[in-house]
Amino acid sequence: MLNAIHHVALICTDYDRSRRFYVELLGLDLIREVYREERQSWKADLRIGSVQLELFSFPAPVMRPSHPEATGLDIWHLPSRILIP
Repeated sequence: MLNAIHHVALICTDYDRSRRFYVELLGLDLIREVYREERQSWKADLRIGSVQLELFSFPAPVMRPSHPEATGLDIWHLPSRILIP
C-alpha cells in the first residue's frame, strides 16, 4: 500500500517559465538549483510540504510517450490539493 510520495520528477523545455510557475505562482520552496554543464541542463529541487518536485530542463528532450522520464505527452496529471484563502 502506498502511504507517501517522496518526489515527482518533471522535464521541461522552458526552464525559466516552469521555475516561475512552481516557485512564484504555486509557492513551492526552492531547495537547490544547479546548472549541469555536461547536459546543458538546469535542475531544481522544489518542496511543498513533505513532497519534493525535481524540475529538469533539456534544450531538446527526446519525445518519449512512456518511461519515468517521459516528455511530449498531451495530458499531464499531477494530483494536488490547493487551498485558496
